[in-house]
Amino acid sequence: MPPGAVAGGIAVVIDVLRASTTIATALAHGATRVRPVTGIDEARSVAAALGSGGLLGGERGGVRIAGFDLGNSPLEYTCDRIAGRPLVITTTNGTAALAACRSAREVLVGAVVNATAVAVAVRHLAAATGATDAHLVCAGTDGSSSGEDLLGAGAILAAAAAAGSDDVLDDTARAARVEFDRVLAAADPRGTLVAEFRRAPGGANLVALGMEADLVACAARDSIGAVPRLEPATGWLVEMVPAGESG
Repeated sequence: MPPGAVAGGIAVVIDVLRASTTIATALAHGATRVRPVTGIDEARSVAAALGSGGLLGGERGGVRIAGFDLGNSPLEYTCDRIAGRPLVITTTNGTAALAACRSAREVLVGAVVNATAVAVAVRHLAAATGATDAHLVCAGTDGSSSGEDLLGAGAILAAAAAAGSDDVLDDTARAARVEFDRVLAAADPRGTLVAEFRRAPGGANLVALGMEADLVACAARDSIGAVPRLEPATGWLVEMVPAGESG
């Protein structure tokens, strides 16, 4: 992504396998806030400053980093492990994509699991801020585009269209929507999503690591209502409060 490509707009960072799914899950299960960082040493430093209450999560090559409390599987981020605690996380692709979007007016984290909630949040933020551009930023895998992130973008676009939007889509967004519509038309949409994930390089790597259950969790469309939103002043992701609510 060129520097400044999302400046002034709303950026939705999508890393379906697995950072965006895991971050949304962590907040949905009661984490007080999530700090994404790009480096392992930085993650350790930020977590150390939190004291004993903080948790450290992340991966390299799909595997939990030595000495970290958690990896990057959404299945690890259960209520009893996460609730009431702040989390510092670093991943191979997702947290780097978040760092690249700091010039945006608003930064959200999206996935298949919170697609509809994200579509609603983008619409609300656009109305509140006057932003006219929404960028669905696919993190990809090791610098290459990935099919699962394109499907995540398609899930968000499908949710936006279901609400009666008249959004103007670029060629990539239209392709994402077409791909997701194809999945929705299947007899078993979730099973088809899992099969698509399995074929992607990131998904194949997870299967090889014995983490195929993560693919199923990441394909659970709209299973989560939490929308992570970046606080620019602090660098922390917090759950976006729906319009009309406070606190």
